[in-house]
Parts: sequence; structure tokens; C-alpha cells
Amino acid sequence: MPLASMFHILQPLHPLHGVAPGAGTPLWLRWNLDPVLLLGIALFAAAYLYGIGPYRRRLGLPPVSGWRVAAFDAGTIVFALALVSPLDAISDDYLFSAHMIQHMLIALVAPPLWLLGTPGWLLEPLLRRPAVARVARLLTNPLVAFALFNGDLWLWHIPPLYDATLRSEAVHIFEHLTFVGTAVLFWWAVLSPVRAAPRISPGFGVLYLFVACQPMVALGALLTFSSAPLYQPYVNAPSLWGSTPLGDQQLGGLIMWLPSTAPYLLGASILFFRWVGIQDHAERAAVGEFDEPPPEPAPPVASLDALEPTREAPVSEGGMVSPR
Repeated sequence: MPLASMFHILQPLHPLHGVAPGAGTPLWLRWNLDPVLLLGIALFAAAYLYGIGPYRRRLGLPPVSGWRVAAFDAGTIVFALALVSPLDAISDDYLFSAHMIQHMLIALVAPPLWLLGTPGWLLEPLLRRPAVARVARLLTNPLVAFALFNGDLWLWHIPPLYDATLRSEAVHIFEHLTFVGTAVLFWWAVLSPVRAAPRISPGFGVLYLFVACQPMVALGALLTFSSAPLYQPYVNAPSLWGSTPLGDQQLGGLIMWLPSTAPYLLGASILFFRWVGIQDHAERAAVGEFDEPPPEPAPPVASLDALEPTREAPVSEGGMVSPR
């Protein structure tokens, strides 16, 4: 990228659709400070902090592990940066490729971190009702969750629907909500923290995540090898950093094709090693490697006569042994 074009980020830019708040300001200052969005993220984080703090202490539960809190906080920060930082303005108004990065963050990075950071006892009260538990098990069934997540992904990339998200803020918000909701269901199948809607086995999880890469790869390839831009709003968008509509779309397809598969493959690798460990432990247990050795036999107990100290018989003055 030419050095001069990199400085365009500091220049005032005009939005893709109409004159929006923030137009004419440097792009790096185009933060999305929508009060509803900020309030929603704050309430979400506050609910978690209340759950692992006052609520936990009231129930007398042990503290949540530090790595869980760090995972949840990381997921929330990633989610906030994706929707609040200038990435949101770039993805909405200028670059399709930036939009793919945003979608990757809110669907493939934040949800698994949230699930990793949530202790099971925090969600179990929500699933106490049998009807709710049945619905949760249905929606987090791996086949159902897989179909919902990938079907939603492909649906929103149909050009008329995608264009509608860029022209209507309400439609755009609904799109993001469905991305996040179906992503939580998808990742729940391998990261469930509760028994009422349990996770699948590590071996099945490896297959689940590997197969899940394929719809994303197929959509990325379709966008990469398309001979013409598919999304009209980006055709009409101002050029940013020397990009062209077709080149930007191809870059977005490559992002879906390669980097977006990293969370799947990372999760599959972790599950694979867990599965190998479980199998190894089972095989070693089958041959008795973990059986406790039989206790050593106790030493024989001597007879009472042997334990009784010997007494010397008294000797008379004449050297004769006197009778007792």
C-alpha cells in the first residue's frame, strides 16, 4: 500500500449512504457512540459482574477462575471494538472486507469467549423449567445449531438482503443480532457450561468444527472468484486506500476463506488433543495401569509364649536349681 494512501485515514470522508453523524470528521475519530448500543454492552457486562460477585456470594459458591473472567472480558471487549470502533464506520460506508472482519469478530471470536467465561451455575436457573430445557436442547443440538448458524450466514449474504442491511439501520441491527444469537447456539454445542443442554463429545466436536469450516470456505470462494461486484452499495462507495469494488470484495472473500476458519481449526485442534488424552487414559486404565497395588501382607504375629520374657530359675546355695 503506498504510504500516501495510508494517510487518507486521517482525512475527512463522506459516508456511503447519505450524510450521517460524523461525516466530515477524520475516519479514526468515527466511533459509534449510539447510546442504545453502549447501554446494551454495559448492561451485559454488569449482569456478568453481578452474577460472579454478589449473586455468587449469596449462594455461597466458590470464586470464578481468573481465566474464565479474562475470557468473558476479552469477548466483551472484542464485541465492543467490532461495533463501536471506526471499524464499524469503515464496514458500513466504505469496505466490504472490513465488514467481513466485523462479522468474524462478533460471530467467531466473541461468542466462544463468552461461553468459556460463563460458569454453569450462572445459567442453570434459566433452564430449570422443563419446557425451557427442552427448547434449549433442541436449539443447541449440533445439527440444528449448525444449520441455523450457516443458514443465517448464507442468507444475509444474498445481495438484496445484504444491500438492505446497509440502507436500513434497523435491518442491520437485526442482522447482527441473528449473527450473535445463532453463533452462541453453534458454539454451545462444543462449549456448553450446563448439563441441561450438554456439549457433544470431544471426538464428535472435532468433526463438527471441521465440517463447519466448509460453508464459510464455500461462501468465501464464491466471493473471491466472482467476476463482478455483488453488492451495489459498495460499488457506489468512495474509494478508500486505493481499493476497487471488485478487489475489495475479493479481499473480503479471502478473509472468509482463510482467517475466518482459524477459530474453527483452533477449537478442533484443542478438542482433538482432549479426545486423544481421554482415549489414552481409557486404554491405560483397561490394562490396570491405574489400579492400586495390593497391600503388602502384614508380618506374622509371634505367639504369646514367644513374646513372654524368659525368667531364670533361682539357684540354691549348693548350686542346685531350686524348684519353683
